[in-house]
Amino acid sequence: MELNKSQLQAVCHDKGPMMVLAGPGSGKTMVITHRVKWLIEHAGVHPAGILVVTFTKAAADEMRQRFVSLMDGRTMPVSFGTFHAIFFSVLKHAYNYTASNIIREEQKQQLIREIIEDMPVEPDNVSEFVNDVLSEIGLVKGSMMDIEHYYATSCATSVFRDIYKQYVQRMENSRLIDFEDMLVYTWELFTQRKDILAAWQHKFQYILIDEFQDINLLQYKLIRMLALPQNNIFIVGDDDQSIYGFRGARPEIMLNFEKDFSDVKKVFLSVNYRS
Repeated sequence: MELNKSQLQAVCHDKGPMMVLAGPGSGKTMVITHRVKWLIEHAGVHPAGILVVTFTKAAADEMRQRFVSLMDGRTMPVSFGTFHAIFFSVLKHAYNYTASNIIREEQKQQLIREIIEDMPVEPDNVSEFVNDVLSEIGLVKGSMMDIEHYYATSCATSVFRDIYKQYVQRMENSRLIDFEDMLVYTWELFTQRKDILAAWQHKFQYILIDEFQDINLLQYKLIRMLALPQNNIFIVGDDDQSIYGFRGARPEIMLNFEKDFSDVKKVFLSVNYRS
């Protein structure tokens, strides 16, 4: 399938920040994979210097397969992954974490159940309550919020703050991390260790992000740090659609992208090929 004029403009963007506004069926995945190919074959970028970030493992795997197919089966060391996978690899290098340090879902639930045993809460449905609390804990971390300034919806705020603090403490004591911690710890590491940040900035010269409208504040801050100093950041998203509001997605980040980066190039993919 040939690229249309807007798609071609996005694919052949040279350096600096670019925002691609794309609705459903407008060829977002095709644009990203063709851009990676163009960077390698026309801009002379080493494949290992390219990072493609998506929100789910399934999307990352599909993107990788589409790219390999586009390159006629040639495998190249381009990094395709979720935010969590990318930043967990940073922590693996820095702190020697392994998969055994990642808390499993059932462990998280059991931990909250143990914590609330001695607390003044009597939920009608314990499983539902535990899930609501865990969802709020993730929201607080992903929004980079001070727990003392957060007002809970799952239970009394004072109770939630106690649960939160105990959860964080017990995780630290057990040297366990959850998905949000992968981002929080990387943020702390990059902030405190400029040498480690510089090494990762040097590694990833070009960053491409799919479904950008679903990004949360912490993910965005990390990506901005990683993209410096060249700011070769290429975002693709639909400013009318955000499905991850429940976990802190902030569509306004996309709307403010042009304020955060000067000289942003912008392209609209307006043709819907699905209907």
